[in-house]
Amino acid sequence: MMLHTTPKSDGFFMPAEFSLHHGTIMIFPERKGSWSDLPKAQEIFCRIIKEIAKSEIVYVLTSQAQRNRAQELLSGNPRIHLLTIPQNDAWARDTAPTFVINDKGELRGIDWQFNAWGGEFDGLYAHWDEDNALASAFCDAIGVDCYDAQHFVLEGGSIHSDGEGTLLVTESCLLSEGRNPQMTKDEITEMLKNYLGAEKVIWLPRGIYNDETNEHVDNVCAFVNPAEVVLAWTDDEKDPQYALSAACMEVLKCENDAKGRAFTVHKLPIPDVPVCVEEADMDGYEFEEGEDVREVGERLAASYVNFYICNHAVLLPQFGGENAKSDERAAGILENLFPDREIVKIPAREIIVGGGNIHCITQQIPRGGEPPQAFVAL
Repeated sequence: MMLHTTPKSDGFFMPAEFSLHHGTIMIFPERKGSWSDLPKAQEIFCRIIKEIAKSEIVYVLTSQAQRNRAQELLSGNPRIHLLTIPQNDAWARDTAPTFVINDKGELRGIDWQFNAWGGEFDGLYAHWDEDNALASAFCDAIGVDCYDAQHFVLEGGSIHSDGEGTLLVTESCLLSEGRNPQMTKDEITEMLKNYLGAEKVIWLPRGIYNDETNEHVDNVCAFVNPAEVVLAWTDDEKDPQYALSAACMEVLKCENDAKGRAFTVHKLPIPDVPVCVEEADMDGYEFEEGEDVREVGERLAASYVNFYICNHAVLLPQFGGENAKSDERAAGILENLFPDREIVKIPAREIIVGGGNIHCITQQIPRGGEPPQAFVAL
């Protein structure tokens, strides 16, 4: 059922990602304008799906054309459920529902408007109707009520919740011309509070350099505990990321969360060597008319903050090659921050060439009232 009230007025809120999950949504990739080596990307996606399925349900959305391929790679796991739902691309963080719960553990979704990260102003592809319809279609499929937020453009990667009343966002994204230019910053703040059940929104100025989503927060800063965050960092003052991260640090030093606590900030250094589009990548891309294209040498928005917390593990991007040492450094930092979860290292270059990373292709479903619709496993 589509709801026209707000989650906050109904007593619902967005839990933290580090809270227990019922499951995770992922989308089986097929868009050749995103994935330069599509078979390899599909294999990496499936590796992630199988890892998450060790401790929670994974709902894998696929087109009818790719269903057999997905089934071939994923069959035999009772925690993996395949759903045929049309989509334009595989960024589940941004197109799947954002889920909220109440104190009784009841579960509801939110159907934001999706416009390909900027619509006609600076969107990344020309057609996104299937992506925009995906959230409500998924809620219908699993039998969960859904709030109608189609009047507000928002992607899941642009928000982070601590589950205790505090949200993180970036000004560069949420105040961009292609999102909700008719609204003031204060109006957007109230919208976020009402739909995510929050009391305070922390506005960080910037995100990761060259992030084509207008700098989603999930690539630069993330909660690891209440009042405790990781922040993408570099000590190289000549790197364009330095000023962006330093501006975020200044805000975090001065702000308190919704409960009045100061933030503990852990620096999570970006890769030592920029991850860029290579000549070999260009051979596999097939861009549609109106789609943002890649260029050889283009710096990609590679960040270790784009990890995903599932019930038993933290899935951490690894870039390899010249970044082997920085890969290990990031893993060591997260091992200290998540002593009760395994740090699982995932080769992520095949994902970052699409424009995002592990967090961008996952969307959590909090544990609470279980979705009523039963599924037959692959």
